[in-house]
Amino acid sequence: MTDTLAIALAQINPTVGDIDGNLDRIRRARTDAAGQNADLVVTGELVVSGYPPEDLVLKRAFLDVIEAGVKALAEETADGGPGLLIGAPWRDGDELHNAALLLDGGDIAALRFKHELPNYGVFDEKRFFTAGPLPGPIAFRGVRLGVMVCEDMWYPDVAECLQESGAEILVVLNGSPFEIDKTDDRLSLAVARVTETGLPLAYVNLVGGQDELVFDGASFVLDAERKYRARAPSWCEHLAVTHWSRAGETWACADANFVPEPERCESVYRAMVLGLRDYVGKNGFPGVLIGLSGGIDSALTAAVAVDALGPDRVHVVLMPSPFTSKTSIEDAEATARQLGCRLDTIPIDPAMNAFDDMLKETFVTHPKDETEENIQARARGMVLMALSNKFGHMVVSTGNKSEMSVGYATLYGDMCGGYSVLKDVYKTTVFGLSHWRNDHKPDDALGPDAGGDGSVIPENIITKPPTAELKHDQTDQDSLPPYEELDAILKCLIEEELSLDDIAARGHDPATAEEVWHMLDRAEYKRRQAPPGVKITRRAFGRDRRYPLTNRFTGKV
Repeated sequence: MTDTLAIALAQINPTVGDIDGNLDRIRRARTDAAGQNADLVVTGELVVSGYPPEDLVLKRAFLDVIEAGVKALAEETADGGPGLLIGAPWRDGDELHNAALLLDGGDIAALRFKHELPNYGVFDEKRFFTAGPLPGPIAFRGVRLGVMVCEDMWYPDVAECLQESGAEILVVLNGSPFEIDKTDDRLSLAVARVTETGLPLAYVNLVGGQDELVFDGASFVLDAERKYRARAPSWCEHLAVTHWSRAGETWACADANFVPEPERCESVYRAMVLGLRDYVGKNGFPGVLIGLSGGIDSALTAAVAVDALGPDRVHVVLMPSPFTSKTSIEDAEATARQLGCRLDTIPIDPAMNAFDDMLKETFVTHPKDETEENIQARARGMVLMALSNKFGHMVVSTGNKSEMSVGYATLYGDMCGGYSVLKDVYKTTVFGLSHWRNDHKPDDALGPDAGGDGSVIPENIITKPPTAELKHDQTDQDSLPPYEELDAILKCLIEEELSLDDIAARGHDPATAEEVWHMLDRAEYKRRQAPPGVKITRRAFGRDRRYPLTNRFTGKV
């Protein structure tokens, strides 16, 4: 029995499929922890494979490499240094489990399998894994650790079983993706488990971007009185060594570094930055291309890209048409100048004229309408994709969630691209984030310093009426309700799945709510072809909200 224990919370940014690279990150964390006299290093869920590995776990060769790598890592713990508590997919006979493995003394000292497998929203673990039995504690150097894997903390059964079978400290390995307000959910659930068991709890989360998910870290320790004793920073890799001592029948954690939760706008902005940075970096793109219109969406997208990658890796392109105002050209040029990135101007007039000539005989009996407007957007998409093919940069699309919800976007036009940072960000939030970035600069941002209004995004871009500028004197509100009203209705429909009657009861015009409902449903086929983007809200398109393309439900009951 021991009376002291030093536990290192290792917030690691793995890459799915990079087994050797992920194991090296674990090794570096262990070396750093050894230098701080830690006894145990705890990582996040499935850190060896990266999270979520999806159908990679169906490949026998993938699991073979993981198991060989984990066994080699286990042998290294024979050096007397810290033990390792890590997450990995693990076979047990014919079954595959989401596992926590204790490596110590040169061997795999213990295994525990995730009991609660989430199968909702972005999670589909029942597709791949077999649920483990209710676990007992793991003995580690004189301490009984109650090990849980992520969703195991969401329900009381696992913690109750661990407490009843003698656990002294609850330790949770997590792969918990970011979404707005999720920090409060995690904390309330952790508090519930501590309250029910009377045991302190250490929570370790992953950090980093993986496709449409981004993990925010923010690992923490709660004592048996439900008080914070440590909180790691959000949005970066970090090793936090916590010091524990036995006090009678319980364990207490000494106060360690406590980093407060970022404010809401900062969290959303940094989620976009980290999601884009890791998508570009982990997929090996040299940089990104963005169509810069002089509007707020493309300006905010460019600011995120510069903060994520640095101005030298961001190439913005202004593609004016006869409908592009002088003000928009000046605003786009000011944006590129303030962000410090390369701007090229490529007018699309020749492409518009060419299409007019090509189609005039076929269109001769039809007046001009949205068709010609969409040709402009598609000409711009062609320009960006040509530049991408030639120079290797990935195109980042600039549409926001409000537009994507109602189909106010052109398929194969402004929707083209390899990634979208605003895909899950409503238009009203775009305005808030733009104001926030003008006043603040995240610690890890590679872009310009903040200095007040217009220091990063020109103030005129934020204050002028939004417009696609595909015809003269056009504004978004010619086709859509005001964004404050539109976003409120969309949140009712998407985040809460409310009926039209419920939406009207909240004070919204019934006819407007019904039209927004229909626009939302009609645009599903467009969203299926949209690029991936950072998940921000509880119901992101693609992974969270999945509707049939063929759908005749009208919403009326």
